[in-house]
Amino acid sequence: MFRIKVLNALKECGVVAVVRGTTKEIGVKISESCIRGNVKAIEVTYTNKFANEIIKELSEKYHGNDEVVIGAGTVLDSETARMAILAGAQYIVSPSFNKDTAILCNRYNVPYIPGVMTINEIVTAYESGVDVVKLFPGNAFGQGYVSSVKAPLPHANIMVTGGVNLENIDTWAKAGVDLVGIGGELNKLGEAGKFDEIESTCKKYIEKFNNARGI
Repeated sequence: MFRIKVLNALKECGVVAVVRGTTKEIGVKISESCIRGNVKAIEVTYTNKFANEIIKELSEKYHGNDEVVIGAGTVLDSETARMAILAGAQYIVSPSFNKDTAILCNRYNVPYIPGVMTINEIVTAYESGVDVVKLFPGNAFGQGYVSSVKAPLPHANIMVTGGVNLENIDTWAKAGVDLVGIGGELNKLGEAGKFDEIESTCKKYIEKFNNARGI
């Protein structure tokens, strides 16, 4: 039940904030600004050495809020996935597929979203119990690739990260993606201390994505 709840919350939001940051404080503040801006799916990446602490703090703060889902990103192996889950991560995202990470996430009933590029990789991921795959990097594909994938694999739930911006987010939504990941400009604004701007930018992303989805 936990897994379905998290997946439903992710699909409901549609937009995932990929939070990097260089310190714990910046990582937490970027995340909180995104949540205030209605981007309530947060992916804290392990490129920040304080990722465990950020995940723990956010998970405790938003515990009981079913709309907010805190996940871990740039998870390269099962050891890191386990650390993230123990810290409170509700879903795991990787830049590539890792079988051991898939097994571990299935064991603990936690959604795993691995990066893929080919039909073969997508099928392998789904055969390993994955619920959502991440086309990464998105700017290497283009929106037409999504419909090409969904033709033979209509059941595939697809997230796109990399190259998604305010100018093309509606195009990705119309192409049939289920989730998009944004982060580049949000993290730049966070490093510059422009947290109010992060909030307003996130609201624009949500509005454009939902309009394109007809919500």
